[in-house]
Amino acid sequence: MKSHKKFTLATDIQVYFCDPYSPWQRGTNENTNRLLRDYLPKGTDLSAHSQQKLNSITRQLKERPRKTLDYETPVDRFNACVTSIRLIPQA
Repeated sequence: MKSHKKFTLATDIQVYFCDPYSPWQRGTNENTNRLLRDYLPKGTDLSAHSQQKLNSITRQLKERPRKTLDYETPVDRFNACVTSIRLIPQA
């Protein structure tokens, strides 16, 4: 995120940086890491796995319902957001 200032200027979206050693500030990230451990133990060398295997794990995680999304899947929530953006009339 070395270009976060350019991103903020281009999108008018502020970038938030968590404090170091403060996992409670990035709960979704910590939860996703925990879910990944179901597939890949901590310290796993990702180069030992095929891209197909990594894509499969990604797909499974995206299709897993999440409590924080009212038990929707991340992919369903993303698609709903994209659809709602398309429906906003352009000025």
